[in-house]
Amino acid sequence: MENLSLDQVIDKRTIVTNLQADNKDQVIKSLANKFYEAGYIDSVDDYVKAVYDREKEGATGIGNHVAIPHGKSSTVKKNGVAIAILNHEVKWESLDDTGAKVVVLFDVGDDSEGAKEHLKMLSMFAKKLGKDSVIKTLLDAQTVDDVVAAFQD
Repeated sequence: MENLSLDQVIDKRTIVTNLQADNKDQVIKSLANKFYEAGYIDSVDDYVKAVYDREKEGATGIGNHVAIPHGKSSTVKKNGVAIAILNHEVKWESLDDTGAKVVVLFDVGDDSEGAKEHLKMLSMFAKKLGKDSVIKTLLDAQTVDDVVAAFQD
């Protein structure tokens, strides 16, 4: 995927708004299930384990109530993102000690092509998530279409 675009990566089937979650575990498992239901991964348990292995390496909360966890696993059939807008903030290790209300979970194949694509996806989302207007739109998002629109800002 030479010219990867956000439109190619954002999938309405892997977006959830008003997610009721009490903690990080529930958020990650909920999004992993979205990946599984949409055919992105073969195993929820193996993928969740990969996400936690990565979480041990350092904080994935990037500040402004946003977290960008990711899992690199052989269970991944298709690289992508799952996005959750939570109905309230949950505790998440972050650079600015805020919790997370917006979670963008990346799934990545564990081959070299997956790694290259992951860097491209991360870069595209980082540019968008660096804009205050995008963050505000995401924090206020009520529908899947609101989330998609935020990334088209």
